[in-house]
Amino acid sequence: MKQLASLILGLVVSGWCSAAGLADFKDTLLPESPRAAAGDKRLSVMFIGVSTLLFDDGDTAFMTDGYFSRPGNVSTAKIEPDPARITRSLQRAGVKSLAAVVALHSHFDHALDSPVVAQQTGALLVGSPSTANIGLGYGFPQARIRVPGNGETLAFGRFKLTFVVSSHFPATFALGDITAPLTVPARASDFKVGEVYSLLVEHEGRTLLVQGSAGFSPGALNGRKAEVVYLGIGGLASRDEAYLDAYWREIVLTVGARRVVPVHWDNFYRSLDEALMPSPGFDRAMAGLLFRSKADKVDLRLQAEWQWTDPFSGLPR
Repeated sequence: MKQLASLILGLVVSGWCSAAGLADFKDTLLPESPRAAAGDKRLSVMFIGVSTLLFDDGDTAFMTDGYFSRPGNVSTAKIEPDPARITRSLQRAGVKSLAAVVALHSHFDHALDSPVVAQQTGALLVGSPSTANIGLGYGFPQARIRVPGNGETLAFGRFKLTFVVSSHFPATFALGDITAPLTVPARASDFKVGEVYSLLVEHEGRTLLVQGSAGFSPGALNGRKAEVVYLGIGGLASRDEAYLDAYWREIVLTVGARRVVPVHWDNFYRSLDEALMPSPGFDRAMAGLLFRSKADKVDLRLQAEWQWTDPFSGLPR
């Protein structure tokens, strides 16, 4: 824990987080692990910023969000996917095909690229009706779109994905639903949030939860279990201690998590050609998580971008 506190301090002082900087604190990071090979029943996860996570067991792979274009100033300009950046990013991650691309909600930093990633990898596009309308607006075939109901489970190889409707972090940006096919270029605010999912992942008896936004619906995860939580912390520093307590309780403690891996902590306007940079408030959010993880004996880890890891490393069954 002292090493993690040193990591936080180092990030605050430096104001950025390079791959080399993370390597200086390798004892606090999830260790890099070889990518799962076909048939070995092991799970590998790669983090690529925001809540883009690549899951692969050597036979089947899927991705959440797949946000690679990262347009710069979205406040004034219209935006659209950058197919060349998406292709480069998929090549860098070693992705040739995906079974599914799951958009956790439909804001641009989650769903802008999802249909293009699905198109380039032969995947199903999975998400809310708003995400479906983004895909349809891009000309993505309706036959390859799935809109799961609350609590529905979809199977992809040995993965079982369960979709639980949740809530977005409290904010006023791009609220509501996308009710018609959305064509691009479009304003960032046209990518309305739609339904928000907590994604439960089961694989060979091991369980994970992906919470892409730092919001929650009270009681939504009651009765659900997850050993590892990929916990969205974007905006979390702007909330008071009561909100942090409730968020930690509803997402982490409710599912009985033994490990938390923060995601959605980086500046999502910064190109992936550069190292990830923490967004303002990262230090405060991490300090709040550190305090709660220590009190509840939950292992708090960071994950370096573009590296394969075993999310259960060091956790006994």
